[in-house]
Amino acid sequence: MRRIRFGAVVREAGSGKAWAEKARRLEGAGFDVLLVPDHLVGPRFAPIAALTAAACATSRLRVGTLVFANDFRHPAVLAKETATLDVLSGGRLEVGIGTGWMAGDYTGAGLALEPPGVRIERLREALAVLKGLWGEEPFRFEGRHYRISGLDQRPKPLQRPGPPLVIGAGGARMLRLAAEEADVVNIGMRVKPDGSGPDPRDGGLPALLAKLAAVREAAGERYARLELGTSVIQAGERKAEEAWSAADSAALDETPQVLLGTRHDIADKIRHWRDEHDVSYFVLHHERDLDTFEPVVEDLATG
Repeated sequence: MRRIRFGAVVREAGSGKAWAEKARRLEGAGFDVLLVPDHLVGPRFAPIAALTAAACATSRLRVGTLVFANDFRHPAVLAKETATLDVLSGGRLEVGIGTGWMAGDYTGAGLALEPPGVRIERLREALAVLKGLWGEEPFRFEGRHYRISGLDQRPKPLQRPGPPLVIGAGGARMLRLAAEEADVVNIGMRVKPDGSGPDPRDGGLPALLAKLAAVREAAGERYARLELGTSVIQAGERKAEEAWSAADSAALDETPQVLLGTRHDIADKIRHWRDEHDVSYFVLHHERDLDTFEPVVEDLATG
């Protein structure tokens, strides 16, 4: 039976001390992972510096991204940064990665938001580069988007063959890529091609169940080694959506992304999704729900 894991997305703090206190709160409450997003706009810390500080403030808590936007960095740069962070954290890093999608990031920075197919193809190449550069030998790669000429980076990650890869996926092509390449698949809503936000037609229980089935089919023999997760957008009592967030829970009732009720109700729902559908990694999307979720983590900390 898969062990239940809990993560929480933390975006910013008023000082280094306050950020360290947030990390220690998660560790003390029994959370497994502190996660930061990767956007150029909005109230969010930059990932590498924030994760380094969180790792240095804790001893057990894993740190990771949900998720790096591949378009923001060359994968050779990301491979170097993540290998360093894995060493500095004592092997506690999880590398979440996606294509990049939010139109405001691209427009504000003057970046071209290319069609989804191009971004997914580029991400597939980037994954090959990351894995190759984390390896022991000099790495060569010739792709459409990236070329690596015998590069041998040091340090290598402590975790071998590399930190776990988490891929966020909602659309069919991303689900297939995640099933084939990731260690963890974080299942969410499909994003509109223009980057304006999640596609509201993609919500609800039937859509989620279809995505789980698609991952199982695409993964084949890999499925037994995959960890399936999702983000919890609403917990306890339903609250208004945050104005700065692209998350929209309106179409997500009956899914594990909306967990309403008492601590025992939520714990029962989480066990159901683990036992019946293999979803075992639950990421709290909003810090505002920490008080609600901490007792649930306590109840289920032993899995």
